[in-house]
Amino acid sequence: MAKTEFFDSDPTVIAKTKELKREMKKLLRTIEEDDDLSVQTIDQLQETLSDFKRATIKKMAKSSSLEMLETVSCPEEFRCPLSKELMRDPVVLASGQTYDKLFIQKWLSSGNRTCPKTQQVLSHTGLTPNLLISDMISKWCKKVGVETMNQYQSNTKSNREVLNSLLCKVSSSNLQDQKSAAKELRLLTRKGTVFRALFGESSDQITRLVNPLLSLNQDEHLQEDVITTLLNISIHDDNNKKLVCENPNVIPLLIDALRRGTVSTRSNAAAAIFTLSALDSNKSLIGKSGVLKPLIDLLEEGNPLAIKDAAAAIFTLCIAHENRSRAVKDGAVRVLGEKISDGLYVDELLAILAMLVTHWKAVEELGELGGVSWLLKITRESECKRNKENAIVILHTVCFSDRTKWKEIKEEESSYGTITKLAREGTSRAQRKANGILDRLRKAMNLTHTA
Repeated sequence: MAKTEFFDSDPTVIAKTKELKREMKKLLRTIEEDDDLSVQTIDQLQETLSDFKRATIKKMAKSSSLEMLETVSCPEEFRCPLSKELMRDPVVLASGQTYDKLFIQKWLSSGNRTCPKTQQVLSHTGLTPNLLISDMISKWCKKVGVETMNQYQSNTKSNREVLNSLLCKVSSSNLQDQKSAAKELRLLTRKGTVFRALFGESSDQITRLVNPLLSLNQDEHLQEDVITTLLNISIHDDNNKKLVCENPNVIPLLIDALRRGTVSTRSNAAAAIFTLSALDSNKSLIGKSGVLKPLIDLLEEGNPLAIKDAAAAIFTLCIAHENRSRAVKDGAVRVLGEKISDGLYVDELLAILAMLVTHWKAVEELGELGGVSWLLKITRESECKRNKENAIVILHTVCFSDRTKWKEIKEEESSYGTITKLAREGTSRAQRKANGILDRLRKAMNLTHTA
């Protein structure tokens, strides 16, 4: 059984162990640097070590509960049909099926009005506690030594209190409080799903998180932690992606981070846009914001830490046709062409270019950039079938749109037989495009002979 959010480490234990580690490091530095060492310092170190040992034992106790669950076969009727995991709060849907409340609520809040298991249209969306199953699960948990529902509810309440406390600090006017809270939120949302899920309960929590970035005097480390936390939250599920993207402050702040952040911040901002744009309804919203230009600029700069995230974001956004014209207008073709002709990130960038050539302006720009020559070189020399396919797709579009490029194609075919070889050995799509080019070449030669 996969690890679940119910058993993520207690944030208060995490915070305590971190604090104790810092204290031990400080004391060890004192011992190392101070020639006139006092007995009091040694006593402090011993006391801190004892506290750290107790905190570690507490953490291990929680882990043993998780390991117990993983080694015990959970009865199938105790599993939620949506999560496939042990139900913590079983409720009955109008269809008569039982689900874990957390997961069925997410299903319904996403606009679904059918039973996930039976596909039956629901007469109402009310949820009724399944007391019989709840009691059976509670007895089974007690028997095998697994955390009960009451313990889970207590932990969830504790997690909400921790989140609220950190959001109060990150929204305060004290920069040090903001930075420490943002750092902690980044860590908590990276390590487990509990805090990501809690952020998905209200858009107000997203607003509180990004509030310190709305001021003119931003701290670059604070910006990085908040932007990375947004990325972590967005990874969780579609509900979170929708909440984050539709918050009016988020996309402008991501654009600002792309333009002015550290390399790490810009990379994480691009990754957040990629993650958010995985949801179809977000693609148009993000595309209209003007985000493509800073993404293309980031691509042009070519920093190894950020270029793949920028390329992934551009590719996903351009799956929506309306964003392709925006990308072309913002100079994507020139940047892509220069990088590809230099042999940089060819796999990622060719895939984007293959989408953009559906726009007439992209075809025109490629012709002006001498794109046919380096596309033919890729088709001839690349060991990657996918790259050959994308190159021939682009060549097919360019050549059928611009008759002046046929001479170069004909010379390539006469010298190397590149297109014929691809028509025999390429992917099915590459073969179709290659044969289309060869058919046009034959017709052109027949017309010449007839004349």
